[in-house]
Amino acid sequence: MSGLPDFEALAMVAKVAEERSLAGAARVLGVSVPTVSRAIARLEERLGGRMFNRTSRRLALTDLGRGVAERAARVLWEAEEAESAARELAIRPRGTVRIAVPMSFGLRWVAPLMPEFFGLYPDISVDLHLSDAVVDLIGEGFDAALRIAVLEESSLVARRLCPMARHIVASPAYLARYGRPQHPGELAAHHLLGYAYHARGEEWRFTGPAGEVVAVRPSGRLRVTNVDALLPTLLAGIGIAELPEFIAAGPLGEGRLEIILPEWQIAPGGLYFVTPTARSRPAKVEALGGFLAARLSRARWREADGAGDGPRG
Repeated sequence: MSGLPDFEALAMVAKVAEERSLAGAARVLGVSVPTVSRAIARLEERLGGRMFNRTSRRLALTDLGRGVAERAARVLWEAEEAESAARELAIRPRGTVRIAVPMSFGLRWVAPLMPEFFGLYPDISVDLHLSDAVVDLIGEGFDAALRIAVLEESSLVARRLCPMARHIVASPAYLARYGRPQHPGELAAHHLLGYAYHARGEEWRFTGPAGEVVAVRPSGRLRVTNVDALLPTLLAGIGIAELPEFIAAGPLGEGRLEIILPEWQIAPGGLYFVTPTARSRPAKVEALGGFLAARLSRARWREADGAGDGPRG
């Protein structure tokens, strides 16, 4: 005998033994009587013995059948319990959600939301992975991710929560010392600060008023793996950098940074809730995704009174 046990036939033997009839077992299982009869015959042939002695009026277990039916009943009960638990887990928001979030955005805007989320969903735990590196959701076992990007085509499912602009910025002190660039081509003569995980391969791509495209590659004295690390050098007047608006909003509103080349457009990005698939997505992932969409879709970092201070209320 090889291969997996005949679980279907074992389940049917257990139900026939419980109901004491083929018809009763067929009715409970939602199948036809011939289906039950064929499954029992298949198991009898596999095991080399009869499960039941049949007469015109009654059905009685053989010794072999009694032993098989007792064990099959335990297997069936455990399988039903496992299925029930899995169904409950899929329907009720509970369990652990592994989500990858860019570090600066996660610290400013996601971590402060966690107390409210846990109050609403006490049966959900969150494994919050903070890193600017783009993770492989499927390969690394993540349930979801927040991504700030101009999202390219992929096998992942992305829900856009809000737009996320990017700005080329410099401090007033830098502009006073080195001058204000009027064209992207002039940036090559400036100190451009770099970001290792730039979604477009570390290039700044500009589109001009007439539709012309200019690509610039930063080659300054600082390159970082976290955007926040650019701020001290920027604010000290030592370079120009590209910043997402959730980081730039505060210093721009305070006058410590200025947008340069405003007439040149950078491809608009967005904040996305990304999952491996939309099919049969667990309730715990749906709950977190819906919560983040409700809290983050308003882009409150644009509000002057809340820039840089994290979520409120």
